[in-house]
Amino acid sequence: MWNESPQGLVVAELSNNENMSKKSNASETPFLQVQSLCKYYVLEKPIFADVNFTINKGEFVCIIGHSGCGKTTILNVLAGLDTASEGYVIMDGREVKGPSLERGVVFQSHALMPWFTVRQNIAFAVKSRWPQWSSNQINTHVEKFVSMVGLSHSIEKKPSELSGGMKQRVGIARAFSIQPKMLLLDEPFGALDALTRGTIQEELIGIVRDTHQTVFMITHDVDEAILLADKIVLMKNAVQIEGSYTPGGVAEILTNTLPKSRKRAELHHLDGYYELRNHIVDFLIGIEH
Repeated sequence: MWNESPQGLVVAELSNNENMSKKSNASETPFLQVQSLCKYYVLEKPIFADVNFTINKGEFVCIIGHSGCGKTTILNVLAGLDTASEGYVIMDGREVKGPSLERGVVFQSHALMPWFTVRQNIAFAVKSRWPQWSSNQINTHVEKFVSMVGLSHSIEKKPSELSGGMKQRVGIARAFSIQPKMLLLDEPFGALDALTRGTIQEELIGIVRDTHQTVFMITHDVDEAILLADKIVLMKNAVQIEGSYTPGGVAEILTNTLPKSRKRAELHHLDGYYELRNHIVDFLIGIEH
């Protein structure tokens, strides 16, 4: 059931009997469909259960929740790096089973090969994607995406010569360079200082807008989610009270109604910003609406 508050905040309220993957236009098939996802290590105590949501092509979705609610597990299932205990993920009409170059992943740790230069790190991924390409084709492609993240001057440097923010830019360039159908980001800016984070966020916004990339991102930063996301998924933790166990899952799905052209420095001037931010913060600290 979709409700719209007076402030224009659109909220998808979930119940066990509702399937939030249904769109208002049933004739359109979402690019990504997460259906009845459940993960447990102990059968009687799932980490999360009955997780349902969709992502449309070109949409940027952020997921927020406390540690332990299963955000990274869901991202890993979308990436094909983990399997769900129940349920399934359909991307572009096919079930996700195992890793694929159709999905690019950027983790909080940059995961660059230290013995390779920036050029070689990205070229390694490009060769895997297009093994038939010549060296000239690969280099031209690599240079395009290095330039896109503003690192052309450091293309021959090794990771040890780069700052933390620069390493993350390389990771982002590498992920975009294989032109995946979907980009998965696991708190990629979490270890960066505020200034560097803000700069890379703005760069990411520009790249996503230019490429129309579909993105699923984990973040703990409320303002980061409001800046980047078209939709924000709020995850609740599992709860055990006096022998009664309730699995975690999706509590709400919020549609970000702020202008698409928003910038970090201007967020707090936008109508509806504080209502959206307060709603998310209230959820995180446990205030009921």
